Amino acid sequence: MKYIKDISSYTLEVKQSKFIAWLTPYDTYKNTLEDLKKEHPKARHFVTAYRYLNEYEQIVEHSSDDGEPKGTSGRPSLMVLQGQKLINTAVIIVRYFGGTKLGTGGLVRAYSDSVNLVINEASVLEYQKDFFTTIEIEYSDIRFIEYECEAFNVSVLEKYFDTKTVYKIKADEESMKKFLEKVKRVVKIVL
Repeated sequence: MKYIKDISSYTLEVKQSKFIAWLTPYDTYKNTLEDLKKEHPKARHFVTAYRYLNEYEQIVEHSSDDGEPKGTSGRPSLMVLQGQKLINTAVIIVRYFGGTKLGTGGLVRAYSDSVNLVINEASVLEYQKDFFTTIEIEYSDIRFIEYECEAFNVSVLEKYFDTKTVYKIKADEESMKKFLEKVKRVVKIVL
């Protein structure tokens, strides 16, 4: 499985109709859609498709034709995301009608092509499941832990300072194992 980290866009023109595809991480999908509707008030359609992993590691999918003939836009866009094995990713295609009808086959081709082209422009990364844990450390070891977090690509989500310092951290499985092995002498795993 793969995912994208940053928003990408690509414009495809077919018979004077413009298809502006925006590929976005699922986390920013709703805000991006709202912004695009404000940015493009004269656009005819805002076709969407997304795939994401829920808390049970199940893939949730959805697509919308937004006024295009049924099955000619949202579903083909979703099928491209499926074919590319993208998760936690959404695509929004803004369409400006150019005056020439494309027909159902032409619409399917135009939407599929625009999604494929924006994926080619995007920086696609291999998905790795994140692991979360909470560690407890002495205040005097903070600099060492901060350095090792950076070295092993471990993200610090939260910090609590009391008699001991508590960090909530996340990383992919391999990075987390290596990090915990390296810092085991100064860390107590809480969760």
